[in-house]
Amino acid sequence: MAKTSKDYLSDILQLNLNNSEFQWLIDAVAQISEAKSKKDLYMTYSLCTSKIQNTPIADFGTQDFAWKTYLETQKASTLEISRVFILSSALEAGDEFLKPVQQLIQVADKTELETFLKYLVFLPEPKNFNFAAVEALRTNIATVFNAISQYNPYSAQYFTTAEWNQMYLKAAFMQQDLKKIPEIEKMANKDLARIISDYAHERWAASRDVEPMFWRPVSNFLEGNLIDDIERLFKSDTEREQKAATLVCFHSNSDEAKKLLKTYDTHLQKVEKGNITWKNL
Repeated sequence: MAKTSKDYLSDILQLNLNNSEFQWLIDAVAQISEAKSKKDLYMTYSLCTSKIQNTPIADFGTQDFAWKTYLETQKASTLEISRVFILSSALEAGDEFLKPVQQLIQVADKTELETFLKYLVFLPEPKNFNFAAVEALRTNIATVFNAISQYNPYSAQYFTTAEWNQMYLKAAFMQQDLKKIPEIEKMANKDLARIISDYAHERWAASRDVEPMFWRPVSNFLEGNLIDDIERLFKSDTEREQKAATLVCFHSNSDEAKKLLKTYDTHLQKVEKGNITWKNL
């Protein structure tokens, strides 16, 4: 039988918890599964903080698996992964645990919610918890919002286009690091390109700057006002805006983009050589 995400989490926890901590966790999860008890689930989840020392995971093991790099990037801790392991184990034990787990998320404190959102992809049928992921888009608490938006593969896999657009715009509005949002090119769409242009015009009308990274999704949708917008970036005195315009046009197949690159070629050679990218802008 192929290993599940829960199995890999168990392997990682065994490497990073002491024997008594790991044994408590395994025994508690087994009790939940055998008794099919919602009470046992709630009790185990609440005891986790006192039973598991919260330390950064230092050993991810030698086996490669789909989310290993993600765990390393998020600097996962033993307490975080223990909580996710408990929820994942309960959900695998039976459908009767779906509502109890959903309820746990609804009453979670900020730290628990951040953990849940960051590692949502590890749970069976993550789509069942879309309500919590979408709700996180409405918060003004940066750490909660970033838990679902930064590095997290969940948004590109499970959000609707409208939800993903909302997330991208909210990240810009909150002045979060847009480089940390994954799959931007994959999720780019015509509606978002139009909204980006409208938002930029509002900012400019108020004599406010627009973060150059914000333009990244528009390459494949250069028409109308967007052509003028990108030309404005090329003419800017700000070098990062000029570079952003070059990147937008370089990654576009439109004739208008090619014309702009011929006219404004200051940074083109560096972009062609890969010295200027969206990652290092």
